[in-house]
Amino acid sequence: MLRVAVVGSGPSGVYAAQTLVQQREVPGVRVDVLDRLPAPYGLVRYGVAPDHEKIKSLQGSLRTVLEDERIRFLGHVEVGGPRLSTGRLLELYHAVVYCVGAARDRLLGIPGEELAGVHSATEFVAWYSGHPDTAAEAFDLAGVGSAVVIGAGNVAVDVTRMLARGEPELAPTDMPQPALGVLAGSGVRSVAMVARRGPSQGKFTTKELRELGTLPGVGVRVDPAELALDPACADPDAAAALPAVARRNVEVLRGWAERDPDGTPRTLALRFYLRPVEVLGGPGGRVSGVRFERTAPDGRGGVTGTGEYEDIEAQLVLRSVGYQGVPLPGLPFDPATATVPHAAGRVLRGGRVSVGEYVAGWIKRGPTGVIGTNRPCAKETASSLLQDAAALARRELPDDPLDALREAGLEPVEWPGWLAIETAEAALGRSLGRGSVKIPDWTGLLTAAAADRPAG
Repeated sequence: MLRVAVVGSGPSGVYAAQTLVQQREVPGVRVDVLDRLPAPYGLVRYGVAPDHEKIKSLQGSLRTVLEDERIRFLGHVEVGGPRLSTGRLLELYHAVVYCVGAARDRLLGIPGEELAGVHSATEFVAWYSGHPDTAAEAFDLAGVGSAVVIGAGNVAVDVTRMLARGEPELAPTDMPQPALGVLAGSGVRSVAMVARRGPSQGKFTTKELRELGTLPGVGVRVDPAELALDPACADPDAAAALPAVARRNVEVLRGWAERDPDGTPRTLALRFYLRPVEVLGGPGGRVSGVRFERTAPDGRGGVTGTGEYEDIEAQLVLRSVGYQGVPLPGLPFDPATATVPHAAGRVLRGGRVSVGEYVAGWIKRGPTGVIGTNRPCAKETASSLLQDAAALARRELPDDPLDALREAGLEPVEWPGWLAIETAEAALGRSLGRGSVKIPDWTGLLTAAAADRPAG
């Protein structure tokens, strides 16, 4: 029997586990899926916007995999922490696959970024998604009238949309009650989503972009002059040559540019060719706005500064300019790419394959692609592991690694514990007159998970 640990229960980890147990070349593979959190599904639970029910329904297919009798979920297990090093983990399993994602956001690197009221979109998403590492009081929007979101990808669109949503649209979701209360009492009336390049170069997908135009009581504003700066928008032949998604995005933006959003309670402004150069401070060390430099196409696919500046008022600034992987203690790490060095998923130490250690997902390839991109990525890594299986399986292992984890002082949450959390979240929702509502704190999650254990 080949015993494998997969670290991370998001899509890449679950797809890796699924590939390992469903293949036929190597019989008897057993997989433990470990996660630092007591809840599975990774960014599908804690990164997908709560109003995106269709995407969140992917949890159903991930659940089916984790309920396979050859796979065991062990939550609340921190790898690389004081109780479980990467070296010790490899002693307990024939192989370990690290699928730990990219947990840190990129900084803008401009003056004033440290001011109160400046946050990463990652923090905001974690807050309204109920991630237990984020305090319920992390955001207070009562005194915020204007917000700026810096970025032009789907995460930027998500946080922009969440700032503009009203309570009637958010209450049916699984958003934690504290976050719902803050957003319901929000004073935000205008949001500017700002990109340093042109509309044809936006990284958002058309479906997500169109959603901004369907929000009740919200008008979308696009400056026709900024569209005209983009050669791909100004020239019909160039627009026709754009990739399909970019072409559709431009069509949506043109439609909005022809409308007048005046008279709506809230407005969303989509701005282009503006590069942030400074976050402006106000009373009490809080943000009061962002200074941008106007940019222009440089003819090579990039932009150049023009020396013209514009200040946009904001009491809240969210940067959404990409994610970065973070080093896991005990694993090699390339700071230039923010990934673990590998060859077809096999971890490299000093340029040589580290026997029994593998990577998949964002920590392997960087924060690129959509959820489905993780499937071929995980399959490649699993294939490498299976090619090595005969050599890996020769090593004798201790008995059930779960015993060793408990001896180390860890208290893993197994699948019944996760089901108990689900039950508690459903009960919480009923008590609030809502559907299932996330428990957003460590104490609440672990207390709920313990409900499956016999007393005494």
